[in-house]
Amino acid sequence: MTWVIFFGASALIVLVAGKLADFGDAIAIRTGLGRMFIGMLLLAAATSLPELLTTINSIRIGVPNLAAGNLLGSNMFNMFLLAIIDLAFFRQRLLRGAAMRHALSGSLTMLMIGLVLFFISANIDLRIGWVGIDSLLVIGFYVVAIYLLQKEAGAAPASTPKEDGDLTGVPSLLKAVIGFALATLALVIITPYLVRSANEIAVITGLGATFVGTALVATVTSLPELVATIAAVRIGASDMAIGNLFGSNLFNMFALGLADVFFTQGRFLAVIDPAFLMVGLLGLVMTGMGLVGNLARLERRFLFIEIDALMLILTYIAGMWLLYSRGIG
Repeated sequence: MTWVIFFGASALIVLVAGKLADFGDAIAIRTGLGRMFIGMLLLAAATSLPELLTTINSIRIGVPNLAAGNLLGSNMFNMFLLAIIDLAFFRQRLLRGAAMRHALSGSLTMLMIGLVLFFISANIDLRIGWVGIDSLLVIGFYVVAIYLLQKEAGAAPASTPKEDGDLTGVPSLLKAVIGFALATLALVIITPYLVRSANEIAVITGLGATFVGTALVATVTSLPELVATIAAVRIGASDMAIGNLFGSNLFNMFALGLADVFFTQGRFLAVIDPAFLMVGLLGLVMTGMGLVGNLARLERRFLFIEIDALMLILTYIAGMWLLYSRGIG
């Protein structure tokens, strides 16, 4: 029965996440905000909800390091996905075709990851109630980042067609918003079953709480990002696809700050094992590599793979080996 739930939930998530990309693209077209901003804000938040729910659940059962590892590790996996998707759609040259405006989104993401890692290592013991000042600053920075991205999206020329002749087959804004909300709700309902069944499979197969078992669960929680990003690329919305991955990393750091609200035993960032700083630093490095790949626009390839995508894949593999050898995760 566990395997049936696992594959059934996976199939439903593939369907729902694909719809998220379709409705997100319709919202981008109807509002004129652009695919990058919709990917960074709406799609990223929707596909990152499984990580947020897993984080809250980890806090409730008294395992804050599991929550931190889930969010920090997701940053690494998202950039790995960027490379894998660039490889899968190598004829489209995904990183080359994306808008240069990702310079701001990628930079804000790197800055927020760096800010979180600084607060984890600095251990600033200032609170308002039980919530740390550092967590409130992280939440505040996310709000500022979204404002800056929205301001840029409003100032830049729309990257999606708005003429009446180009809107054939595109749902109305109301239908797109309702569809996006329902798909997000479905994702929230389905994902816990997928994560729970993945945990049970890890136990059944003997992986249990080993590094491989933990990596399996972390990969499962990132399935919505994978499917939504592939769906976005397939409909030609590469800006939304890349925005989703950068935006998911940004949202993950916001979720770390938000987690402090649910962690009533003190400051959440203070109880995270310093060993997880390595996970965060690897995510920071890989996010930087993804941004450089978008901006540098290197033309050379190794066989049929972009050099920057290859470096992301190698860094992820080397990073996972390093974490495994250090017993982290």
